[in-house]
Amino acid sequence: MIEFPLHTLDTAPEASKNLLKQTQKNFGFLPNLIAVMASSPAITEAYLTVGDIFAKSSLSPTEQQVVLLTVSHYHECTYCMAAHTAIASMQNVKSDIVQAIRNGHAIADKKLQALRHFTWLLVENRGWVNDEDMQAFIDAGYDQAQMLDVLVGVAQKTLSNFTNHLTKTPLDDVFSEVAWTPSK
Repeated sequence: MIEFPLHTLDTAPEASKNLLKQTQKNFGFLPNLIAVMASSPAITEAYLTVGDIFAKSSLSPTEQQVVLLTVSHYHECTYCMAAHTAIASMQNVKSDIVQAIRNGHAIADKKLQALRHFTWLLVENRGWVNDEDMQAFIDAGYDQAQMLDVLVGVAQKTLSNFTNHLTKTPLDDVFSEVAWTPSK
C-alpha cells in the first residue's frame, strides 16, 4: 500500500514550508489535509489560493459552507465533511443547515436548499445543468455571478476531496467529535 507522509514544517519540501506556516497560523494547528498536500507544493498552493478566492466570492459564509459540504457529501469525503462541520460551527452557520446536508435531507431554508440542489447538480452532471434548473437557482434569489462562484467552491472541494480519497488522510483529533460516515 502506498502511504503519503503527514509533513511537518521540518519535513515538507521547501516550496511548501511558507504555505504550511501560514496555514498553521490561520488555524492554530496544521490540518492533516495540508500536511498531506505538502508533498506537492503545487496542489497545496492551488487549494489554499482557490480557498482564499472562494472566501471573497459573492456567496455568504453560510452559503459557502453549503457548497463545500454539499460537494463533500456528494464525493463521500469523510475528512471534509467533518472539517467543514467544525468550520461551519466556527462561522456560526445554523446547525440545522449543516445537519440537513450531513444527513442527506432538504434544508428548511428554501434559498439555501436551491443552492444545495444547484451545487449537487453541477457536480453530478459535471457542469451540464439544464436551463430549468439554472432558472430555479435564479428564481430562488441568486444571480449568474453566484452561479459561477459556486464553481469556485466545487473546484476547491474537488481538490481536497480527491486528495483525501487518494491519500487516505487521517482525521485530525480536533474534528473527531464531528466525524461523518456516508449512509448507504
